[in-house]
Amino acid sequence: MKKNIFIIIVLILTLLLAACSTDNSLPTETEAEEIVEEVSAEEEEKEEEAEDLPEEIDLAVIQPNEAGEIMVLMYHHITEPEAEWSRTPDNFRRDLQNLYDNGYRPISLVDYTTGNITTEAGYTPVVFTFDDGNQNNFNMIEDDNGEWVIDPDSAVGILVDFHEKHPDFPLEATFFINGGTPFGQAEWVEYKLNYIVDNGMDIGNHTYTHINFTNASADKIQEELGRLNSMVKQYLPDYEVNTLALPFGSKPKNTDLYRYVIEGEYQGENYHHIAILEVGWDPYRSPFHKDFDGTRIRRVRASETKVDGVGMYDWMRALDSGSRLRYISDGDPNTVTVPEKYRDRLPEEIEGKIIRTYTLD
Repeated sequence: MKKNIFIIIVLILTLLLAACSTDNSLPTETEAEEIVEEVSAEEEEKEEEAEDLPEEIDLAVIQPNEAGEIMVLMYHHITEPEAEWSRTPDNFRRDLQNLYDNGYRPISLVDYTTGNITTEAGYTPVVFTFDDGNQNNFNMIEDDNGEWVIDPDSAVGILVDFHEKHPDFPLEATFFINGGTPFGQAEWVEYKLNYIVDNGMDIGNHTYTHINFTNASADKIQEELGRLNSMVKQYLPDYEVNTLALPFGSKPKNTDLYRYVIEGEYQGENYHHIAILEVGWDPYRSPFHKDFDGTRIRRVRASETKVDGVGMYDWMRALDSGSRLRYISDGDPNTVTVPEKYRDRLPEEIEGKIIRTYTLD
């Protein structure tokens, strides 16, 4: 609207100046159109230049550092009792509240891997992942009225409830499933898979039979990964499964075969994983770090049982204390902002991004 008004004013002034000229000649219609087009082009160029500038934030207050590390949290069961690979529903709720209160906000695994960080300025991205497609991750129950509803004590039920109470805590998570009957309850498989995707969450590959890749052949690797993808396509024909969590954290002993873990073909269908998750024990690099490798992302155990000092709360303390470098978003997905002293952690250029550095007195 402002641009249109500006062009009209320019055209009027042009006509007035022409009317005041000594030869009393007015610009022709063609000349007037050329003037408008020239002014319009100049305005569009200025707008594009403005769009390329980083969003203005108070660097001294926000102190963004997008060279910092990000936790990719690993959950398995959400059930009673608390155990090494099980988190109780109440403890999972406590995890969410603690993350929220300490300035963490969920992003998808795909957005993390591709560097599409839309987290609000001053906050830290965190990635939620759930392995094995357990029924307690997404359970359907019959309520007192005979209606089937999502179990409020399942992972999905808890995530949805927390998001509804805290809309600034995005509903983002990736569920890594195996073949057969993901999330149990065969009659609900289609509903559950569609619900996850329709609500902005994701499905990931965990192989069809939860195979150990250590001694697997190239053909077996491709069968396990491709077969799972084919199963998902039966329920979600247009959905692309492009993330993988390694079962047992295993990798082929023959390192040459790892390329089939990344991409391959099964029964005429290709697959390609942009993110491959290990078991790992610590936060992983910023997606903008010069050594970031999306095919070897480490994770953090979201547990307090037998974590040997490397569980989620251990790393939260380390990130808060500064003993590990915490990622702080600048709020602009098109800009990567880091303190000058961490500039060497980034490559010279990042495609599609503006790199901004700063120093504080």
